[in-house]
Amino acid sequence: MDMLFCRQFFLCLAFLSISVYLHFYTTRPKKSTHIGFKNYPILGSLPEVLKNRHRFLDWTTEILRNCPTNTAVFFSLGKVHGIVTANPLNVEHILKINFENYPKGERVISLFNDFLGDGIFNADGELWKVQRKMASYAFNIKSLRNFVIDNISFEIETRLIPLLVRASEKGCRLDLQDVLERFAFDNICKMAFNVDPGCLGGDGKSAAEFMRAFDEAATLCFRRFFYAFQFILTFKKLLNIGSERRLRESIGIVHNYADKIIRSRMENNSYKQQEDLLSRFIENDNSN
Repeated sequence: MDMLFCRQFFLCLAFLSISVYLHFYTTRPKKSTHIGFKNYPILGSLPEVLKNRHRFLDWTTEILRNCPTNTAVFFSLGKVHGIVTANPLNVEHILKINFENYPKGERVISLFNDFLGDGIFNADGELWKVQRKMASYAFNIKSLRNFVIDNISFEIETRLIPLLVRASEKGCRLDLQDVLERFAFDNICKMAFNVDPGCLGGDGKSAAEFMRAFDEAATLCFRRFFYAFQFILTFKKLLNIGSERRLRESIGIVHNYADKIIRSRMENNSYKQQEDLLSRFIENDNSN
């Protein structure tokens, strides 16, 4: 009787051990071996793009980090597809070595046109070459380089460092991304228009609206790429509703701010005595 009980006990114990092993072995989460953007029949990568559009940069970074070449191809409805890369060699090839082979294309230009117009950041072909030549000439002038260096040094010494020191002394937390954005915005405005918005130092109230409008316009233009169906974008533009209404308002603020500076510079001919990029472009335009 005891032998029979022992055999049954050991059989039950063995069966229980095997059951526990199989349970944990077969149900434990397995690491995904998928590399690149996940594609679905017909829809391509569209479902994943829509799912992660609110965190597009973080999502694409995660995807590219797991790709051997830090490059991935995504497909969408129809023939819409593209390449996303974080490989330095690919970036150099696209932006420098073989730049002419990678135009922005009609779709990109059309989605940014109401914000950037035909400027250098939204142009292709001969139009881009003409503007690039003018900008290259302006940036190679020693006086402009000195102008840029002097202004950046001023911004660092009188605004950025004191701001960080005050935060350190008081034990305050800073949103470093916000600080650096305001630092960059001040320098860009001084380099481009010779106007100090004072976003990093002082009250910055005079240009706060301009900065917010510029940031929102750029963000909303970028989000235009994430519409699953372009007719929705067209519909919103025609009726001037939702994000397209906010975009139009932001673009209006940006253009009005820039137009005031340009008109003032043209009316009093002050561009001849100033070293900013806008003055250089006006002077070049008037001499042709």
